[in-house]
Parts: sequence; structure tokens; C-alpha cells
Amino acid sequence: MIDDFAKPLPRRVSVPVRVGNVTVGGDAPIVVQSMTNTDTADADATVAQVAALARAGSELVRITVDRPEAAAQVARIKDRLDRIGIDVPLVGDFHYIGHKLLADYPDCAAALDKYRINPGNVGFKAKRDTQFSQIIDLALKHDKAVRIGVNWGSLDQELLTRLMDENAASDTPVSAAAVMREAIIQSGLLSAERAEALGMGRDRIILSAKVSQVQDLIAVYADLGRRCDYALHLGLTEAGMGTKGIVSSAASMGILLQQGIGDTIRVSLTPEPGGDRTREVQVAQELLQVMGFRAFVPVVAACPGCGRTTSTVFQELASDIQEHIRVSMPVWREQYPGVESLNVAVMGCIVNGPGESKHADIGISLPGTGETPSAPVFIDGEKVATLRGEGIAEDFKQMVLDYIENRYGRGASQATPAKSA
Repeated sequence: MIDDFAKPLPRRVSVPVRVGNVTVGGDAPIVVQSMTNTDTADADATVAQVAALARAGSELVRITVDRPEAAAQVARIKDRLDRIGIDVPLVGDFHYIGHKLLADYPDCAAALDKYRINPGNVGFKAKRDTQFSQIIDLALKHDKAVRIGVNWGSLDQELLTRLMDENAASDTPVSAAAVMREAIIQSGLLSAERAEALGMGRDRIILSAKVSQVQDLIAVYADLGRRCDYALHLGLTEAGMGTKGIVSSAASMGILLQQGIGDTIRVSLTPEPGGDRTREVQVAQELLQVMGFRAFVPVVAACPGCGRTTSTVFQELASDIQEHIRVSMPVWREQYPGVESLNVAVMGCIVNGPGESKHADIGISLPGTGETPSAPVFIDGEKVATLRGEGIAEDFKQMVLDYIENRYGRGASQATPAKSA
């Protein structure tokens, strides 16, 4: 009975969508994506940030295309990325004048792999259907996918007003929040139906319905997932900064992913001033990895520390190994296929240290306060060595590297993990 609660519900069935060299939906792995915060008109800065995001593991990167100066640089950005070996699909983020920019800059329309359309600001009143249709026609002409991205901060006010009026006249009215959620869902579904009526296949449409509150996001996507089979992009529209943004994203998307909902995700973190934009990619990968959906980098398990662990050696060693893995992964992915499944344990005392180390592929139990100054090392569940002296940390790091070479190196057998002596 416990096993029934130890795994996610079956993945919701969705129509797969090809975006450049990446498939979103169907039985494809859940895709990690991100967005630049550079001015797209600054090609140098945008190329550098797209490359950084892609190298960090972003499988789709969205860029802002908000004015002619930005649209004019998109093809150049794509070309420069190709020349430096960055083959990541680019998504154009369009608001207000996307129909005009795509028409006026055909090189931009051709270079992008997907167009993001916000039905709340694609056009207003009589122009809405015309301008939406123009973007769909251009997507069809260039054989591009689209994301119909509803956002409650720019929701179609005519639709919302109509639903509010209908609710007020109903014999069983619901809350204003419930009407808002319904308006978000209908905006996406009605726009997708309109795109299909214009000739776009379901295999070219991705939907998103972004809000900024955790419970609203869960409610909207749970309902949206039941009402359609379009591929779904998950994410809070403004997750926030630091731990708040990370916790909010993990709480909301973790619940939805556990329910089998979501084909691609973005963690929309507000970076610290001067902070690293790739942090949102790392958080998205860690969310998928800790939930067991995908493996991106080796996992380093380390105890939190307590009064038994007054030494900081285990903290420093865990940090060193984790940083070394992060820096090395771009090369290791090519050099050591499968290394992302590696589990390393760095423990700080005898209480849980040996047990945790046995559960890992390779682990060390460092001496805690008052313990004998020795550190047993376990590989594939067996004790293989005891390290002593000032060089414990360096000796263990070398053992980790040796283990990776023996188990994942080109000449190693993938069927039987190597044991270190």
C-alpha cells in the first residue's frame, strides 16, 4: 500500500509538439526552459546569456522580441549561437505588436523555433482576432510551434467581465477567484480552438496559464489538464526572489508534476542584483531530479550537521565535490555517459554516516566530535577503505574521480558497476 504513494500518478496524455530539436509532451521527458533578461537588441549580451543558459541545461530559451530593434537581431543571434555550437531552440516572446514584427522581419520569424502569444494583449477589441490570426498564419507559413500563454496579469478583460456578469446573474454564484481561474482557462482554450480553426494542428500548440499564487496555479492547471490534451507549460508567473521563489515553485509545480500534469517547466526566479540567471535552470533541474522524473547531475547527499559534528570538514568536502561536479558536468556528459545517475554521500559522524554511505554509490563517514580520527569509505555498499590523516578530503575526492572513470568511462561495462579496491 505504501508503494502506491511513493510514485507519481501516470503522466497525463498530451499531444507531442516538436520545437526545434526538442519534443514537448507525449512521452518525452519533461523539458526545462528559461528566459533571458537581456535586451535582445544587444546581440552580444543575448548570445552570451543564451549560451550560458543552454550550457547550464536549459533545453529551450525564450527571448523578448518587443520592438523592431530586437526583431532585427534575432536571426543574427541564432547564427552566432550556431557558430559557437549552441543548438538550443529559441522562443520569441511577443506582446502587443508581434503580428507586425513577425511580418516585417521574416528572418526573425524564420530563426525562431516557437512563438509565444499572449491572448490578453495580442490585440484589443476588433483587432484581437485579426492580429491573432496574422501570427498563426505566420507560424503556419514558417512551420513553427506556438505557445498560447495566458497570464492573469494581462488577462482578456472582455472575457473576464462577461464571465463575472454571468456569475452575478447565476442562481449559484461562485467566488470571484473561481471566476478569474475560469477566465484564465477559457482564454487559453478558446485561443487554441481559434488557432486550430485557422489550420494549426494540435501538435504545434502548447498552452500555459500562469498565475503568481501557489494554490491558484494548482487549481488552474488541475482543471486545464482535465479539459484538454494540449501540451502544458508549467510555471508561476512571478515566483519571487531567493528562497521564496524556490519554495513557491517547488511547492506548486511539485504537486502538479506528482499528479502527472506538466510537459515543460520554468522556474521564474527574480535574480539577486548582478545574480546568475542560470540559477533558475539549476532549480528546475533539481526539482525534476529529486522527484525522480529526470537525472541531470550526480546527487551529493550530506548530513545537516549537529552537536556531534563540530568539525566543518564534511561541509567543506561536500561543497567541494558538489561544485566540482557542477563545473565538470558539461565535459562529463560527453566523457562519462550515465554519470548523472551517480550518488555520493558525505556524512559527518558515526550515527547515520556508515548507513547513508552504504546506500550511496560511493560514500564517506567522517569522524564526528570525540570519534576516532578515521573515515570509512563505502563503494557500492561495501567498505573498501579507511582514510586517516590530514589528506582525508583530497583522498576521497580522488576516489570519487576514480570511481567515475571506472564505472562510466568509455571502456567500462555499463552492466556491472566497477568496484574500487
